[in-house]
Amino acid sequence: MIRSFVIAVGLGVAVLTLPVVAGQDRPVQPLPPVGSHAPVSSYRIVHTYPHDRRAFTQGLEYFDGDTLYEGTGLHGSSWVRKVDLQTGKVLQQIGIPGQYFGEGITLWRSSIVQLTWQSQIGFVYDRNTLAQLRTFRYEGEGWGLTHDGTSLIMSDGSASLRFLDPVKLSETRRLLVTDAGIPIKDLNELEYVRDEIYANIWRTDFIARISPVNGHVLGWINLKGLLAPSDREGADVLNGVAYDAAKRRLFVTGKLWPRLFEINIVNGSGS
Repeated sequence: MIRSFVIAVGLGVAVLTLPVVAGQDRPVQPLPPVGSHAPVSSYRIVHTYPHDRRAFTQGLEYFDGDTLYEGTGLHGSSWVRKVDLQTGKVLQQIGIPGQYFGEGITLWRSSIVQLTWQSQIGFVYDRNTLAQLRTFRYEGEGWGLTHDGTSLIMSDGSASLRFLDPVKLSETRRLLVTDAGIPIKDLNELEYVRDEIYANIWRTDFIARISPVNGHVLGWINLKGLLAPSDREGADVLNGVAYDAAKRRLFVTGKLWPRLFEINIVNGSGS
């Protein structure tokens, strides 16, 4: 995550230096872990959509009418935005003050809830107008966010998921995520899909499918090779999962990726 990217903008050149993340020097965990019996699936690309390659994607949500809500990060360019799926056009957008580094978002009824990385503060917006309604506090870092219809579910970069009361926005319990008894750390962007929690694992090409009951990994999705080599210049890690429950469509993208993909999960060995 620590690199300087050179991105061509028109005839000019912009240099983007990504922030230092605490603990970024630790080894990347091998996935699936040794001893895992969880199945590994691959993918098939159903459709490719344009994605704003300036968007350091931290949270992605699907809404009716082929609309996406996206939360982005980086100091000074953290947004919550409403995006047209088909064209990638930004329909509405609101920024947060430059001292905050935006993280995951989720839609809760008529509002949008957003985390920040290390500021221990979150924001709540009106879903239609993007007007800020309130703020809330939490301890530690904020990474990903989703909900199961009853509680908000939050990741903080560790191997544990926090469950929050959606009204009080206070923590009610924690769930340790494991595979073969091994804690799975670096849980990042989250999405609730058919009674499972999908979690991007930071710095890897894997999404973990997690039981919300006991935290066991039910399976792995290996997305290696999803972004073509020709599109990789200036791109960062896989991050961003959204689900259209009505049509059972799964969407994935990454930080600073020029593409967003609708995929089908293909069972079998994807390792």
